[in-house]
This record gives sequence, structure tokens and C-alpha cells, in this order.
Amino acid sequence: MSSEELKPVKIALVSCGSEYSGVQPEFESAADKVNAKFVYPEIDVAYMDTIGRDFGLEVASGDLRLMMARAKAVVEGTTNVDGVFITTCFRCAEGAIVRNEVRRYIHKNSNIPVISYSFTERTSASTLLTRLEALTTIVRRKHLLTREIQSGLTAGIDSGSTTTKAVVMKDNEIIGKGWVPTTKVIESAEEAYSLALKESRVSIEEIQALGTTGYGRFLVGNHFKAQLIQEEITVNSKGAVYLANRQKGSATVIDIGGMDNKAISVEDGIPGMFTMGGICAGASGRFFEMISKRLGVDITDFGAMAVKGMQENVFMNSYCIVFGIQSLVNSLAKGATPEDVAAAACYSVVEQIYEQQLQEVDVREPLILVGGSSLIEGVPKALTNLLKLNVIVPKNSHLIGAVGAALLASGFVDE
Repeated sequence: MSSEELKPVKIALVSCGSEYSGVQPEFESAADKVNAKFVYPEIDVAYMDTIGRDFGLEVASGDLRLMMARAKAVVEGTTNVDGVFITTCFRCAEGAIVRNEVRRYIHKNSNIPVISYSFTERTSASTLLTRLEALTTIVRRKHLLTREIQSGLTAGIDSGSTTTKAVVMKDNEIIGKGWVPTTKVIESAEEAYSLALKESRVSIEEIQALGTTGYGRFLVGNHFKAQLIQEEITVNSKGAVYLANRQKGSATVIDIGGMDNKAISVEDGIPGMFTMGGICAGASGRFFEMISKRLGVDITDFGAMAVKGMQENVFMNSYCIVFGIQSLVNSLAKGATPEDVAAAACYSVVEQIYEQQLQEVDVREPLILVGGSSLIEGVPKALTNLLKLNVIVPKNSHLIGAVGAALLASGFVDE
């Protein structure tokens, strides 16, 4: 690890209510785990009287005005920071509006990476860890994230919540792939890696560098003595733009995983703004698995069925995975076709991502859809219909984590 990576990353905490709700110690604990330090931008008190006019938002809360004033201090360089963490209470509608405007303001007027989050009284350090790890990665490893070409013979393993993926790459080409269900983390990683090595016809001793990502990245990375162990925000966005051949310019990545989803605004291969979902599995691949099981079809056939259906024919009154399934079952009982139910399930997931994730990032074309759920044909169709944007599903879209890990790991071959 370089001397730069040993230095704590300075993160401006632009927040409202975290100290009153009891979650501030969790914030500090998460920051400590990624060797980061929260700082509180100093402001000119005169800002407090005029800041609402500057933002076009006149709010009653003094804490929310303080948020806007601190954002202005960050942009003007009054406080020098490496990144910004913007957060407000999940239950505060006014806070959500201010949080969103502050995020846009900092992103538009500076090159400082930003993440935003809405907390509850139960927010824990582990919930925040991936987000803060991604923010510090963007600061510390920008030299890796700017890589556009994989070199040498490297491998990547993505230990996900429901599936484990592995790839072997040689001189910018994927030469081996493995994809298995995640049961026992280490055993699943060994199986996926073995499949990728077998297809590539190389031995594990020939691999020059290995990268790991996903939920099991630390366990798998330590087991295989990986050169790179990195969170999935930066790795997946890098893999997505690489596979879609959109490493230059702007793009938006939507990653629908087995248990959560991510929306990431990318500029020249580097995440600028991003958000993660995971409050309810109703917006994840798990929802598709449960619906396909109820319909009596294999998940591989579920997408083709959804393409044939009309989601307008099915009424859903909840995004919750339990009540959402109940709505679809009731629709079947009233005569809805399985195709219509499959289409409604796809639209429900996409609509949740639109309402919960895409409001937190600046959506720029092209929109790159990745993750295991991108292989379900009804999902890109629903996304295109909802957003009226060009949606790209690149080849091997389900392998983005493993591909990104292998690509970034090649930076260690060059050193």
C-alpha cells in the first residue's frame, strides 16, 4: 500500500439529524474502518440568511440551511476535502429535497466525488461500509479506475449474494468464465474459479494477479491471496463501461443484483454519484426468482414470457416483496395471464429503481443495464418503456463484477 493510501481520506459530512437519531457513532465507525475521517466544513454565518435564495429553496429547518451552507463552503474551497457524504433522515421529505439539491450542486460545481444516503435509527456501520469504501476507493485508486485495457493474464471473482462469478482475462479478452450459485462462499468461489481456469486452459499458477469483489470479497480474497480486494460500486461500474465499450464520456449504470441494486453515474470510467438499494428485496433478482417459481417456469424462461405480456393488465398496490407477490397471485386468480404477471413483475422492479435510485443520480445516456437480472428480457423492455432512453445490455452483462476485478487487478501486473 502506498503512502497516499495510508493517509486518512477527508470526507465532508453534510448532514441533518444524524447526531440526534443516535447513528453518528455508526457513521464514525464505518469511516474508521476505511481509514477515513469526517470533517465539518466551516461556514460564514452570513450564508445562513441568504443560502435559501442561492439554492432556490427556502426551508424552515436551520439544520437543512446549515447543510446547504456547508455544501457552498465545500464548492468554494473554504474546507478542502477529498469526498462528500450527504445524509438526511429517511422520514423527512424536506430533507430528501435538500439532500438531492445539495448533491446536484456539489457535483455540478466541483470534481469532488459525492454519495448521498437517507438513514434510519437502525442504520449501522456495516450498512454504510460499502458506500464509504467506494468513496475512498475513488479517491485513493483513481489511477486504477482510469485503466481502459486489461493486460497480462489476470482473473476476477465476484462473490455475490446469490451467484458467484469468475473470469480469466488475457490481453483484453475474456478467455474463461465460471458462474455458479452461492452456497458456501469459499466452495462456490473455488468452483467458479475452477470452471473459468478450465475453460481458459491455464493453471492457477499462471495467473499474474487476481481481484475479488462482492459480498464475500474479503473472505475469498484472503483465501486466494488476491492482489485486489475491492467493493462492487467501483468494480461493477468499471466492468459495465468496459463491456459496453463506453469507457470515455458519460454513462449511467444500473446493476440489478440478487439482493440489491445500484445506480451509478459514470464519467470516463469513474463513478461520480451512486446509490445502493436494499431496503426490500422486492426491487431485486430475488423477486423474479419467487415470481417465476409461482408461475411454474424456469427463471431462464421468465424473461421471454414477460416480453409477451402487458403489465397494464395487472394491478399492484405495493412494492413490498411479500405484498407484491400477493398482488400478482390475486391477479392470477382474477384471470390475468402468466405473461401479464411476468411483465408486471419486471415493471415493478424497474419502477422502484426509478423512484428510489435514479432520483439520486444524474441519469445520462447511454444507460447500461447489468447484473444477473439484465438477462431477463422483460427488464430492459420495461426500463426502455419507462425512461424512454437507449438501454444497452452488453454481452456478459452478468459477469461485470468479475470482469471489472480482473481488469483492475491488471494494474498490479504493471507495477
